[in-house]
Amino acid sequence: MKVKRLAAGGPLWTKAADFAEGCSWAAGKHVAQLLRENRFSDWEAFFAAVEGGKILGYCTFLKEDYFSENRYTPWISSVFVTEEARGNKISFQMVERAVSYARDCGFKKVYIPSETRGLYEKCGFREIDSMANLAGDICVIYEREIL
Repeated sequence: MKVKRLAAGGPLWTKAADFAEGCSWAAGKHVAQLLRENRFSDWEAFFAAVEGGKILGYCTFLKEDYFSENRYTPWISSVFVTEEARGNKISFQMVERAVSYARDCGFKKVYIPSETRGLYEKCGFREIDSMANLAGDICVIYEREIL
């Protein structure tokens, strides 16, 4: 399994949009729309965990996330792994790939929003805030300093 940064229009771009559209997570439809409309600019990126041409998961790296107020940037967001592939540290590998990319872009910190506690602390993140997203759900905001 490899975590790849996908290029807009590249061979897996449309496949990733279809995968996100059909995934079991409601946010997948939003991610699919971002891909189909190529709403990634500047340094923003989309990462996919791929094995044998099959997408197992994805995450985004964005300037702004799903909040009316974006007081943090950059965001590692929309982390999703298929139910069948969970338990294999794929989320961790995607987050680490996004952190590495953030470092290469010159960022000193990254942020992750989540409604789940306990996962991102294992990746070196710490809870710093909570915010309501556009759907009205309360998300914990995690921060990780990049060394």
